[in-house]
Amino acid sequence: MKITNVAIIIACKIISKAITLFNIGSGSTWPGHIALALNKNFIKEQIENNKKLKVILIAGTNGKTTTAKLTQYLLEKNSIRVFQNEEGANLLNGITSTMIKYSNIFGQLTYETAIFEVDENSLPLILKEIKHPAAIVILNLFRDQLDRYGEVNTIALKWEQSLSDLDKNTFLFLNGDDPQVYYLSKNLKTKNFFFGIDKSFMKKKDIPHDVDSIYCPKCSSKLVYNAISYSHLGDYYCAKCGLKPDRISTFSDLKIKYPLFGKYNIYNINAAMLLVSTVFDIKFEKIEKYIEGFKPAFGRQEIVKFQGRNLIILLSKNPTGFNQSIEALSESSIKNKNALIVLNDRIPDGRDISWIWDVDFENIIEKVNKIYISGDRTFDLAIRFKYISGNLETRKINEDLYSLGSNIFVIPDLKNSVKIATDRAAENETLFILATYSGMLDIRKIVNGKKLI
Repeated sequence: MKITNVAIIIACKIISKAITLFNIGSGSTWPGHIALALNKNFIKEQIENNKKLKVILIAGTNGKTTTAKLTQYLLEKNSIRVFQNEEGANLLNGITSTMIKYSNIFGQLTYETAIFEVDENSLPLILKEIKHPAAIVILNLFRDQLDRYGEVNTIALKWEQSLSDLDKNTFLFLNGDDPQVYYLSKNLKTKNFFFGIDKSFMKKKDIPHDVDSIYCPKCSSKLVYNAISYSHLGDYYCAKCGLKPDRISTFSDLKIKYPLFGKYNIYNINAAMLLVSTVFDIKFEKIEKYIEGFKPAFGRQEIVKFQGRNLIILLSKNPTGFNQSIEALSESSIKNKNALIVLNDRIPDGRDISWIWDVDFENIIEKVNKIYISGDRTFDLAIRFKYISGNLETRKINEDLYSLGSNIFVIPDLKNSVKIATDRAAENETLFILATYSGMLDIRKIVNGKKLI
């Protein structure tokens, strides 16, 4: 006998309450595991049973959580009832858990809109369950977790195939500054819109070494760049086949006071603005009014108080992400900075850490007072910094702390590293934490006393 979705929802709500009650997590994935084990069509049936629900999917390598949270914020400011997978649980089980959380005991989702940030490799799987989303945002495509996802071309092909099944009722928002993302729009039946950033933000002239796709997605010739934002994003064209993006919304005519630093966040904010203005017909005067008050999610430039010091946590999970975090840290108006860099290699991070040699850690040395290194792969990161500093000797200070020089310290135990880095900070110093995904979750546990499950 088939178990109904209503019965599954009630049972999983009880399980989720127990997880929260005993402080073993936030219940963001396990209810979804259980629900999908009992009914593999749970998502599809919930969407079918809630036909009025407008579903928005946000995908891409970097920036999903910030874009989703900002979209929700702007919609709620305009009195639209909306929910999202707030904990960044962006696989099938996390999205299922979110649907369970916001369904009532009768299986109803009494909201107007659902926003789901989606893992880039899971987007094709989600589109098999949610066949008619109201809108999809694709932010970017960078090299990430090569051991799980493969090269960017592999993901781009999967996206292209899954998007081809969408009809003209879906709004598709693509980053026009990313060649492979822009080219996804070819031959689609969707309503296509493109966002980017103004060329005044594109300061780089030379192609950086962390690029992933500087060849034309149409004819495979090397692209010509007039200006570069970061990595392979920029103002480009193909001299051979004539590929050149157009109709890109940059909002350069608006006086937006961006609440987050870093060029990558200008992309995230512009994507959210284009989405809410197009799909929900929200006027830009309202968007400008509200956007300055936006507060970021945990691990995305949120300022956290810990032991009397300010911590700013920047999720940095791949070469481009790390380089943009370093650039954002460098350009921040905060004067006195220390940095804790956390490298893990767990399943959510990817086992392959060879990419750390593509990160411009050299650019952080002179921008901070002290650097601390920690995480599961502390010593791999320490070797990377040895080559930067030219100091090949490691000095043991005590059981928890080693020195690579006057301002670079190695602390293998993450909990100790947060405590030591905070204790050693002066009152006017801010600790920036650049961490891979599982490292960021561990930091959350240390700072807030609660992990995700």
